Amino acid sequence: MNDINDPSSGSGRFDLSRRLLRGGYIEEIEDLTPTSKRMRLAGPKLTGLNWQPGDHIRVRIGSLLTLRTYSVWDADPDRGWIDLVLFDHGTPDSIGLQWAEAARPRQYVVFMRDARAIRLKPDARWHLFAGEETAAAGFGSLLRALPVDVPVFGVHQAATEADHIDLPRPLTRIARHGAPAASSEQLVAAVAALDLPDTPGAAYLAGEARTIQMIRGHLVNDRGWNRRDIVTKPFWTPGKRGMD
Repeated sequence: MNDINDPSSGSGRFDLSRRLLRGGYIEEIEDLTPTSKRMRLAGPKLTGLNWQPGDHIRVRIGSLLTLRTYSVWDADPDRGWIDLVLFDHGTPDSIGLQWAEAARPRQYVVFMRDARAIRLKPDARWHLFAGEETAAAGFGSLLRALPVDVPVFGVHQAATEADHIDLPRPLTRIARHGAPAASSEQLVAAVAALDLPDTPGAAYLAGEARTIQMIRGHLVNDRGWNRRDIVTKPFWTPGKRGMD
């Protein structure tokens, strides 16, 4: 086991509104699907965690300048832990994938808040979600926060049926079966096939950058959406350093 010493000492509240380096030990790692795992970070520095649904953290991987973004799937501020969901999105040379595969309990993970969080639009009458595996963790925290009487629509795409993680609210599930996740016409077509309300809603698009652009273009050009009602969060795209 390759332990990393905690560079800080003491305890205190971690306010996600401040860009401070924090960290926690890997307490447990659980396989969720063939291509995803849940990682729990815990420790005194996470006690009193002040977080909101849709928050992300930037994890330091390897060198001081190598950071990767992960969504906070869930958190317990009293017990001092946060859960991340890590996905293999088909890029074997990805630094993030190599880090996830090598991670072991008791390793210390250093991270900071990512200011580009996804936030729910509180006045929306209904909500639309669309993305592939890398979007699911962020969507999970947002879906968990919505009142049960607020309508939810959306599409979750995964490599196969077995690669879908369970979300707090059901979305339409589709599988690529070998098709690329980047520039996914399949995901755009699935969103286009949704029977959505005529009244304005709010959309949350996350995952691969090119696919997000395509879905946003469909909503704006084909369905007449206002761009201000669409929240986007690109996590990765092939060939772009820092987004692999």
